[in-house]
Amino acid sequence: MSLQEFDALIDRMKLAFEGADNLGQYVEAAKILFHMNDQLPDDLQLTFEELNDPEEAKSFVKQYGAELKHAIVNYRQRLMIS
Repeated sequence: MSLQEFDALIDRMKLAFEGADNLGQYVEAAKILFHMNDQLPDDLQLTFEELNDPEEAKSFVKQYGAELKHAIVNYRQRLMIS
C-alpha cells in the first residue's frame, strides 16, 4: 500500500471514528478502531478483544484511541522512508 492510499483510507476512518465518538456511539467507534488496526502491519497492530457492551466500548475507545494513532504515525513514517 502506498503512503497516499494509506492516508486516504485512514483519513476516512478517522472521520467516521470522530463522528461516532462525538455522538457517544462507542460500540461503533470501537469497531472503526478495529478496522484501522487491521490496516497496520502485524508488528504494529494492537491486540484487541471484541466488544459489544457500550460501557466497555467507551473505556476501550478512550484507552486505545491514542495508542492506535501513535501506531498509525509509526507506519506512515515507514511508508515515507520506503
